[in-house]
Amino acid sequence: MSDLRDAAMQSKAWPFEEARRVLKRYEKAPPEKGHVLFETGYGPSGLPHIGTFGEVLRTTMIRRAFEVISDIPTRLICFSDDLDGMRKVPGNVPDQDALREHLQKPLTSVPDPFGTHDSFGAHNNAMLRRFLDTFGFDYEFISATEFYASGQFDEVLRRAAERYDDIMKIMLKSLREERRQTYSIFLPIHPETGRVLYVPMKHVDGAKGEITFDDETGREWTLPVTGGNVKLQWKPDFGARWAALGVDFEMYGKDHSTNTPIYDGICRALGARAPEHFTYELFLDETGQKISKSSGNGISIDEWLRYAATESLSYFMYQKPKTAKRLHFDVIPRAVDEYHQQLRAYVDQDAGQRLNNPVYHIHGGDVPESRMVVPFSMLLNLASVAHAHDKAALWGFIRRYAPEASPETHPDLDAAAGFALRYYEDFVAPAKRYRAPSDLEREALMDLRDRLAAHQGPRDDETLQGLVYDAGRERFDPLRGWFTALYEVLLGASQGPRFGGFIALYGVEETVALIDRALAGEMA
Repeated sequence: MSDLRDAAMQSKAWPFEEARRVLKRYEKAPPEKGHVLFETGYGPSGLPHIGTFGEVLRTTMIRRAFEVISDIPTRLICFSDDLDGMRKVPGNVPDQDALREHLQKPLTSVPDPFGTHDSFGAHNNAMLRRFLDTFGFDYEFISATEFYASGQFDEVLRRAAERYDDIMKIMLKSLREERRQTYSIFLPIHPETGRVLYVPMKHVDGAKGEITFDDETGREWTLPVTGGNVKLQWKPDFGARWAALGVDFEMYGKDHSTNTPIYDGICRALGARAPEHFTYELFLDETGQKISKSSGNGISIDEWLRYAATESLSYFMYQKPKTAKRLHFDVIPRAVDEYHQQLRAYVDQDAGQRLNNPVYHIHGGDVPESRMVVPFSMLLNLASVAHAHDKAALWGFIRRYAPEASPETHPDLDAAAGFALRYYEDFVAPAKRYRAPSDLEREALMDLRDRLAAHQGPRDDETLQGLVYDAGRERFDPLRGWFTALYEVLLGASQGPRFGGFIALYGVEETVALIDRALAGEMA
């Protein structure tokens, strides 16, 4: 084993922990199919949301970790359950009235309300693929509609008909009494209306692979379970899909966790080995509610990318996947700055530490250098006090603070300056609330102003931070009250940057003038 592989086998980073579980499946013999299969599932009942992206990203991180510790080839499949019937019209799409007449039809048979694709399912699949392609994921896409219709699922569907009673026993244990009376693992697709039917079976012929049922009008039908004539209910579909594809690993949200024994049991009943699982906690919106494709709450991928680079989103997704996380716009600045902190730390870390660093997993081991000499949070504060509306204005301050920096040599900083302006205009500026200083705060501000005006020494972050401490140390205990006053009186915010660094970036003379305006009552 290489030194890297040795370190990876000991790493406590969660992608390596999961990768080692997958590898253990094949400690006695390699997979007969010749590869290890990772899968993610997507229900295209609404527009893809950021949680869907997170699922593929995290699975990719585990796949990459597996490739470090094993030479077994890997595949990643993104499976879209687009044969599912449209149970309700999503609240965030146009022309909703026109969609109602297509309720219960497979999503790939529902017209696209956006008018850009052959169906609503195709539209949502295309959006998902565009999002995934934006991040450069290496994946294979499978449409359930094509999977059922092409015959790729036929062998497992025939087996499901043969073992119908065994699979029904697994399912019936989880259902209420009234639901048991009409439940079937098979959902026929009506030959005439094209709707997915939730009707009981009159007969399942395992030998012929056929089902017999009455539709809503009482008319009897007999259909083969193959060729796209039926689909499986979503819980049986999980296990059957694992059996059909030979899936080795799939992760899903905590809301699926109680179904894991059902999924596994059905997979085994169909003669296959259940995959390894990873259950992650859910993403919550600003009110603490689970984000949803159909309601469109939370942040979309496009919205995040309006305010920050893709890597910051990947960093957010890496952090504590088994902890519920609030996913709102105010998490973006911290994610950007913490990502760059980890990039800077990576340079001086040993091999083991690097494998535990999020940026290793974000970049698949090919970690770039951070050129962010000014934190994102500082750029926001700079935009605020400088009333900047274009990157050129910000760069005037940045060049004085870091003469070696330019948009050409520091492209990540240049991009961040543009993102910061957008974020400031959309979120910071509308929320700014200045206040007048108290008598004690006024005294301290005047002291800081005089210290800065008289300062003839170095103008680096640490020196200027010392002046800030000196002005507040004798007046505030704890000092937190002093910094809160600086933020609220001078920046119009409840929190802010390390103030010495802010002064170094904004300028000593400019900060003196800022304090003068605040003391004159021009800002509150």
